[in-house]
Parts: sequence; C-alpha cells; structure tokens
Amino acid sequence: MQRLQSTFVCYAIILPSMALLLSFVYLPVVWAFSKSLSAFEVGGRDTFVGLDNYVEYLSQDPTTFPSLLNMFLLTLFAVCVRLTFPLIVAKLIYVLPAERWRYLYRVVFLVPIVVPGVAVQLIWARMIYADAGLLNEALRALALQSWTHGWLSDPGTALVAVMMVGFPFVGGFEVLVYYAGLSAIPDSVEEAAEMEGCSGLSKFLRIDIPLVMSQLKLILMLTVIGGFQGFEGLFIMTRGGPGFATTVPGLWMYFNAFSFQRMGYACAIGVLLFVMIFALTVINIRYFRSAEEVKGEAA
Repeated sequence: MQRLQSTFVCYAIILPSMALLLSFVYLPVVWAFSKSLSAFEVGGRDTFVGLDNYVEYLSQDPTTFPSLLNMFLLTLFAVCVRLTFPLIVAKLIYVLPAERWRYLYRVVFLVPIVVPGVAVQLIWARMIYADAGLLNEALRALALQSWTHGWLSDPGTALVAVMMVGFPFVGGFEVLVYYAGLSAIPDSVEEAAEMEGCSGLSKFLRIDIPLVMSQLKLILMLTVIGGFQGFEGLFIMTRGGPGFATTVPGLWMYFNAFSFQRMGYACAIGVLLFVMIFALTVINIRYFRSAEEVKGEAA
C-alpha cells in the first residue's frame, strides 16, 4: 500500500509537466500535421487540399532544391567545426597543469554564451561584413582594395560569409561538454596509457576521442537539429538573399506563414523538416556508438 501511494505521488508530481508538454508541444505538432493538408490563412476559412501542399513544394517551388542544398551545406559545415575545434580547445584546457588556469579558461570560453545571438548576428552583418566594416577596411589597409566587396550581397560569397559567423568556432557550450567528457575518463585509463607509452596525439586519437563519443554524439545531434531548424541568423543577416543564395527551408516556411499567409503550405514544409530531422536522429542513435558502448566492447 505504501509503495502504491509513493508511485501515485510521483505520477502526480510529473502530471502538470506532462499536461503542459502535451498542450504546448505535442498538440501543436499534431495540429501542424493536420493543417498541412489544408489551405488557409490565419483567421480564414480552412480548405482541404490533400497532398497538394507537399506536391507543390517538392515539384513546383523554385526554392526547394536551392534551399535544401544551402541547409545541408550549412549543417555539414557546422557539424565539422563543432566536432573538432571545441574538442581540441577542451583538450588543451584539460592538460593544463594548474586547476586555477583550467578554471579561468573555462570561464573565458563560457562568457560569450551570455551575449544574445541576435547581437552576434548584427555585429557580423553591420560591423564586419559591411562595406566599411572590419573585413573590408583590413583589406584596404593591406592594399587589397580589389578584394573588397559586399560579402553578404554577393551571391558568390553570401553563403560562405554566413558559415564563417562565429569564427574561430569555439563555442563555450561545446567546450564545456567536451571538457566534462575528458574529465570523466578514469585515472586508471590515463595511467595505463602512460605505461604503454601512448601519449600526445596518439593518446588523443586512440583513447580520448573514443571515450568522449557520448559527448560527440550529443553535439552531433544538437547541431543537426539546429542546422535543419535554424533560420534566425539568416533572417537577420540576409533574409535569404541575394535571390535564394542563403534561403533555407525554415526561412521559407516562416515567410509563407507570416508574410504570404499560406499557413497550410508552411505547415507542410515544417512536417517535411520534422520527418528529415527525425530520420537523422534515429540514424544517429542507432549507428553512432556512445562511450559506454565503446567501453563495453573493449571489456
């Protein structure tokens, strides 16, 4: 009886959270799936159109394939830099001999997280990539005036310019996640590596990276989800231009929903993004081994 009461209390505690999750997460997802089969404006009449929204987006919309390509390129680049540069920096911090210095550097790399993302995007757009911005002025100072141009207004450089936002790509969140993974490596493993003469780059590649695979898996998943969903930075910096050079499906979904008032069409784009993200997440969970699995195989 006491066990039953304890179980009831536990479920009662989590019930409000489940109710809020159902109301503000799951129900909107179901609503989006159902409305993707309709054509309607906010406050307007709902007309059932079946799969017409999906057919139009996949076969008639001129932005579909350029935007999907931009999304994949941006996501691939983000994955490459977030799985490498922060890990290297975390390792460099981890091997510092004094705990005081390790703590100081962790704080230094964490501070930029408190800067709002909108402010970062505006700084890059208005102060670095502008015609009289830092990049062009540096080129003029080096007598390379012929290289100066509008980085975000040139279709040939706009996407690359967006990719370079955040250089040198050492995010505080990723550094802390990797540092936590490195700190969790047992001392016995470190001692065994020293006894076997495994040190430096060899130890980093053969021991450290396999044992932080859980952290790599987490960052990979979050980066892919963020890359497929994200559009805020592009909206602030380029609004998808010039032309469709920096358009991504998430941005096109936003324009259709709130600028063109095609809510059903925007829901169809959102559903397709959901399916792609869900499929890649399942593949990541299924085939990307965690550190625990690596340890189990080694044992």
